[in-house]
Amino acid sequence: MEQPVVDVSDLTRTYGQKTALDRVSFSATTGKVYGLVGANGAGKTTLLKHLLGLLRPATGSVRVFGLDPVRDPVGVLSRIGYLSEEHELPEWMRVGELMSYTQAYHPTWDAAYARELLDTFKLDPAKKIKDLSKGMRAQAGLIAAVAHRPELLILDEPSSGLDAVVRRDILDAIVRTVADDGRTVIFSSHLLDEVERMSDHVTLIDQGRVVLSGDLDDVRQGYQRSRVHFVDNLAQPPVLESALVVEGGGRAWSIVHTGTPEEFRHAVVARGGEIVESRDATLEEIFLARAGRSRPQAEAA
Repeated sequence: MEQPVVDVSDLTRTYGQKTALDRVSFSATTGKVYGLVGANGAGKTTLLKHLLGLLRPATGSVRVFGLDPVRDPVGVLSRIGYLSEEHELPEWMRVGELMSYTQAYHPTWDAAYARELLDTFKLDPAKKIKDLSKGMRAQAGLIAAVAHRPELLILDEPSSGLDAVVRRDILDAIVRTVADDGRTVIFSSHLLDEVERMSDHVTLIDQGRVVLSGDLDDVRQGYQRSRVHFVDNLAQPPVLESALVVEGGGRAWSIVHTGTPEEFRHAVVARGGEIVESRDATLEEIFLARAGRSRPQAEAA
């Protein structure tokens, strides 16, 4: 049986009275893109810091390539590429100097690949990092993270605050390429449509707990959103066993639910209604349902 690239078991982390991670288990295998989604402060970054060995587990265990990242940081970090939301780079360096500096730490550095990415992003090696836009800094940081062909690429909110073109370049041209090359990508984001577009596997974290985890196709198949009309005006939301979120009023309601379409149809008919339209729920709708938030609450988070 193939050893997982990442294996986290019952990981708990607290800061004073706040529980940042609550018995979190998570694993990742080779050649897939893993999306971590959740509101800001849900625990995504805390989990990633454990994978990088920046935090020691209070309880539970963390293994990356079968190694403890706290006890063997060289053995783990030499095989990882990492980019954070802050895109922290030495501002006094030029882009080309950043590439040379990073290359010195990685014997597997692929200089031709780095040049190809510089050309793709139209980054001038002679330009100083302090003079780059936020998007260009993200692109430069990403090249430094991937040009040594890491076995595991970790991206923590890589496209936060960036325009649509830069987000597309980062996610499409890099994340997909790394995964297709038989490597592993873990990236966190609060942009659920972004995760849905790029991920093979998705893990939803809410208030430090994993509320849903699985292959994206399997996750989506278990949830539908249906528009339902009833004969009578309803003063209260209809009570349906498989319903997770019910929105609307009067005769017209929109419902996110589990179960088979046929089971749901029978339940609706028994309540004096009919299904007008039904489709697979989006990842955002599933997250809102499983996190127990209303849409306004989630948008505020």
